[in-house]
Amino acid sequence: MLSSFDLEEITGIGNGIYIIALAALVVVLIILLIVQSVKTAGLRKRFEAFMTGKDMKSLEEELKEQIVTTKELQNTVETNSRDILKLSGKMKHSFQKIGVEKYDAFNEMGGKLSFSLAMLDEKDDGFILNAMHSREGCYTYIKEIVKGNSYIVLAEEEARALAAAKGERLEDTDDTDSDI
Repeated sequence: MLSSFDLEEITGIGNGIYIIALAALVVVLIILLIVQSVKTAGLRKRFEAFMTGKDMKSLEEELKEQIVTTKELQNTVETNSRDILKLSGKMKHSFQKIGVEKYDAFNEMGGKLSFSLAMLDEKDDGFILNAMHSREGCYTYIKEIVKGNSYIVLAEEEARALAAAKGERLEDTDDTDSDI
């Protein structure tokens, strides 16, 4: 029976082999340590180059500037969106559709100096301004247009101006009046 722990008696290998094996293990570990140190040094150089910008700014400073710029752009986009909505609301009530029909009111003057001007908003609400030119003077009157129609009967020229403003085309009944 063994009273003390003796590795040599159990394995049959001498202490010298254990020392050689441990020395070899230490040499391998030192080589691995050197290899890892070289890799770490290269990685550190790349990291420092990455963290330093072109004009010696750090990446952190650059990122902070980009975040501030992004927040400013977001504020600008929100402001622009609100302004666009306001403008869209105002545009609904402005005159967007226009139709003009020139004609010779009395067939005596020539030159088609009379005209009907239709101006409509998005909902086809607006007016027709009619100006009739004669030798004695120029007479103007206006007719209200609601939802694309007039409560007062329209003359042929006024109807053509209204149709032009609405993007429609009326058949010409008199070829001399339809030319501009």
